[in-house]
Amino acid sequence: MSRKSEYLIGIDIGGTKTSVVLGTTAPSIVEKIRFSTHPSRGPEYAMQKIKRAVFELRGKAGKLNVEISSIGISCGGPLDADKGIIMSPPNLPGWDAVPVAGILKEEFKVPVFLQNDANACALAEWKWGAGKGCRNMIFLTFGTGLGAGLILNGQLYSGFTDMAGEIGHIRLGKSGPEGYGKEGSFEGFCSGGGIAKLATYIIRQKNEEGNTTPFCRDFSQKNITAKDVCTAAEEGDSTAVEILETSGKKLGEGLSVLIDILNPERIIIGSIFTRCRKFLQPSAEKIIEKEALKSSAEACEILPSALGDRIGDYGSLCVADKYIPSEGKVQV
Repeated sequence: MSRKSEYLIGIDIGGTKTSVVLGTTAPSIVEKIRFSTHPSRGPEYAMQKIKRAVFELRGKAGKLNVEISSIGISCGGPLDADKGIIMSPPNLPGWDAVPVAGILKEEFKVPVFLQNDANACALAEWKWGAGKGCRNMIFLTFGTGLGAGLILNGQLYSGFTDMAGEIGHIRLGKSGPEGYGKEGSFEGFCSGGGIAKLATYIIRQKNEEGNTTPFCRDFSQKNITAKDVCTAAEEGDSTAVEILETSGKKLGEGLSVLIDILNPERIIIGSIFTRCRKFLQPSAEKIIEKEALKSSAEACEILPSALGDRIGDYGSLCVADKYIPSEGKVQV
């Protein structure tokens, strides 16, 4: 049996789903509870669901005769990791200055630590996944939103105010889908919401031109999701493939900037990229070949997440296990 101090609770708060897991640092997930975040209902709704899940998992730990040593929270930024406060993430409207770590610490009487989700996932991939053995790597979330976790010279780099890696805010075009509050942003083209908006725009154009396809007829423009686009592309729909290839080109533009500035060994991309890689990566690599410095591009591997759908859970366990508040950074 693992030592008592190795049992942790990880909480991964996303714009769509929240997961609460009981696990160890092996890594191993003992049990998982997942539910819809429903940001429109406000943070109070999600916090009540999180508390109930933690109570349930703590009860499970009690039946195993082990104790929970700490809780780690992974959430999209911006946030104040040292103070444990979530600060108005674009994918969580209404979550303004929520002292999430303090709320859970008061309730459960154990240390509670907060970290940017991209940083948490970068640590998980670095420790257990596709970034293992690297000294310089970048992890991109490519989910509901787009953020980056940076491992530079063998250390997590979070910046002076915990805002390093907010690449979704970079503007890639004068116009285009809005993401992170900015039209034509990296997140606007390369995220779940961004792909849905891009799909709506391209389908509307085609409909106006009289060029409908089965994909265009099957889905209401208001209800199209990135999952719909990926599914249709897999089924061979040319419009869906065009949408993803357009997103892939913008991904290549953004990655070229990162490659030129940070010269990483690997760029690891999660979520939608792992599921739609065959449509996104070729388009991205063509742009990188044109835009990035040749020597830097040739030295950099672009890989899907090795941890797949488990990465958010493992990332939150990394935060619970390795965050050192007195030093204001994650230790590995």
